[in-house]
Amino acid sequence: MAKLVRTFVAFLVPALLLALTGSCRPGIGGGPSSGRPEGPGPTPEPTWAPTPGLKTRWAAQVDPSEPLPEYPRPQMVRPDWVNLNGSWDLAILPRDDPEPTSYAEDILVPFPVESSLSGVGRKVEPEERIWYRRAFPHPEPASGADPASGAEPASGPHLAGTRWLLHFGAVDWEAEVFLNGVRVGGHRGGYSPFSFDVTDHLIPGRDQELVVSVWDPTDRGDQPRGKQVLEPRGIWYTAVSGIWQTVWLEPVPEVHIRSLKVTPRLDLGVVEVFVETAGSPTLSRVDVSVWVDGDDLATTRGLSERPLVVSLPEVRTWSPDDPFLYDLQVEIPGVDTVRSYFGMRSVALGVDERGYQRLLLNGEPMFQYGTLDQGWWPDGLYTAPTDQALRFDVQKTKELGFNLIRKHVKVEPARWYFHCDREGILVWQDMPSGDNEGAEAQGQFRLELAEAVEALQNHPAIVMWVPFNEGWGQHATEQIVEWLEEHDPTRLVNNASGWTDRGVGDVLDVHRYPGPGAPAPGSPGTETGRAIVLGEFGGLGLPLSGHTWVDQDNWGYRSFETVEALNQAYEELLIQLRPLIGEGLAAAVYTQTTDVEIEVNGIMTYDRERVKLGEDTRQLHEALFRPPPLLRPVVATSREAGQPWRFTTRDPGEGWQEPDFDTQGWKAGLAGFGTEGTPEASVRTRWNTPELWIRRVFTLPEGAGGAMADLPLFLRIHHDEDAEVYLNGTQIASLPGYTTGYRLVPMEEQARSLLRDGENTLAVHVRQTSGGQYIDVGIVEMIEPGGG
Repeated sequence: MAKLVRTFVAFLVPALLLALTGSCRPGIGGGPSSGRPEGPGPTPEPTWAPTPGLKTRWAAQVDPSEPLPEYPRPQMVRPDWVNLNGSWDLAILPRDDPEPTSYAEDILVPFPVESSLSGVGRKVEPEERIWYRRAFPHPEPASGADPASGAEPASGPHLAGTRWLLHFGAVDWEAEVFLNGVRVGGHRGGYSPFSFDVTDHLIPGRDQELVVSVWDPTDRGDQPRGKQVLEPRGIWYTAVSGIWQTVWLEPVPEVHIRSLKVTPRLDLGVVEVFVETAGSPTLSRVDVSVWVDGDDLATTRGLSERPLVVSLPEVRTWSPDDPFLYDLQVEIPGVDTVRSYFGMRSVALGVDERGYQRLLLNGEPMFQYGTLDQGWWPDGLYTAPTDQALRFDVQKTKELGFNLIRKHVKVEPARWYFHCDREGILVWQDMPSGDNEGAEAQGQFRLELAEAVEALQNHPAIVMWVPFNEGWGQHATEQIVEWLEEHDPTRLVNNASGWTDRGVGDVLDVHRYPGPGAPAPGSPGTETGRAIVLGEFGGLGLPLSGHTWVDQDNWGYRSFETVEALNQAYEELLIQLRPLIGEGLAAAVYTQTTDVEIEVNGIMTYDRERVKLGEDTRQLHEALFRPPPLLRPVVATSREAGQPWRFTTRDPGEGWQEPDFDTQGWKAGLAGFGTEGTPEASVRTRWNTPELWIRRVFTLPEGAGGAMADLPLFLRIHHDEDAEVYLNGTQIASLPGYTTGYRLVPMEEQARSLLRDGENTLAVHVRQTSGGQYIDVGIVEMIEPGGG
């Protein structure tokens, strides 16, 4: 054990520094070299400058000699590596042209070609191919600790038997890799890490020439691509082509650890570790140890390719309130060692005392509330300028009181999830969407989905997989959900966020703009043992001068002119959201973390310089996490059963809303009133004229009317389009536009004071211009637990 402790300590210090600072170990070549392979004449030193455009504060911190120097794989750390980020030669040629003999430009890797920070900043057409080239010195592996130090050599690769792995964090989309003129491999997929063993292609005594060829059809292909398009507009953004994550070399022994799968079993108090090795036809002996604050907590020994179970004497769970991470060391004794970490947490569904399905974290219901996060940057597009920038978005989201991020149709670099793990924020992970037309495209989608799940499966922050968004490229939903559930039973599956629910998976996910909203309990899709979640809502837009992608023609789902007006509207959304939690809503996702290009729906500007939400935002959010309220109908709507109203489509004249108005000529019918096909409408009486007037009499018991003036009452209304609501002859609401479902509108004290014992009259006038139409109204009381 003493030797193990010395080995661990010798390994822990550099490895921990790598995970936090990412600095390369000096003994294996340091950072990128400016050298070039031998050739005719000297090559000028590269020059780099960002192209014009909106920048974040971190753009000025980019070091062109070594951009993004942090260790790129925090969940499987070795102390020795070579960062190949930096200045590369670049040529963009017709797609079918051969490898160029000369490269006319420079590019700063790993920023995509279209980005400002690449130094190139221009569109790449599908008829073109990107060629990258760079040189690096022949790498030399570490030889252990300095003998003068008196310490034992750190476990790891040594001169004899060292293999060199060339890693790519991600390349969009189809890559071919050549080393010293020899093709070493290829990869299709814009979001997955991949690597090649290049040992046999290294040439001693000279600089090595690395060439990467990339083709990216963007939206002229059917591959997964998220929101990238060749012609940006609306919710569709600038394309990203080529290398966009770190490129690096790693020395490993001939027999080495290839991958880890770490699965917390909270109910059993154990962590299960599956170690895959490479380089040997036989199984390897493996030691697994768990550490806390430098102390050896638990250890087990076994064989690779077999589950290794480590029992924990005391379990400290991971959660947003306490994002505790255990350190993990995995070793092939005397041969190879890697460091990792894990969080002990469980994710499941569970029924609360009212019969609603809730999302459980560590066995307890937790309302999940967060932001839709596109992961785009004005200067780096898909690639954050620095690791500090990457972490900033996560920290700011947590600081504002959110506990969730829905990573929207993009897969981030591993360090982003590392920051989520450390900060303690839940993640719903989308699969990037594509057209997925035809068997070949669908097969590619499944391949890239499997690669993403494998790459991300150890991160405790990820609690849900989302394979499809709003029907984009949706196919074979049942089979894909079944595969996800079998491959990763430790997380929930959202079969489709918005629009195209197929009745499978763990949640029914709806989108409502601006919302909020949710399907009524008992409506189609809600009685399948799944939780109800609001996958997108909000989208309140506000452009702030000096912080926008373009000066004019910015866009939001709803637009505001001042920060104050936006904050008032945001608070109103949360007031409406709280009652929905009482009726079974288990999670909600606000659109969105930042502005993106012409979209100005962010809680922050695109350059991250201005936060649009106010200082009291965290307090507003805290109210959402209290135990769910109880909603009691005062005047029932017709969501569950039709309610009787009197109605007319002819102008009834003045005084029609007064309690004593004569409605003898009006018709009787059951709400709701409207046309079939209107979203979330339960049409029981057809209404297809431009205007409608409806009235209803309801009775309150003795003493109830006066008491209601002090109660939290809401109108529950679904209106398409403009609606005016009257109570006992007085107008209490004017609601322009339309809703796509039932919403809750707080009743002010003046409106509540109109209620009286005995008979009361509720009257509504609604106007329609085009499209679907619908009206239904009721009143509910919201009762907070403990009388709050």
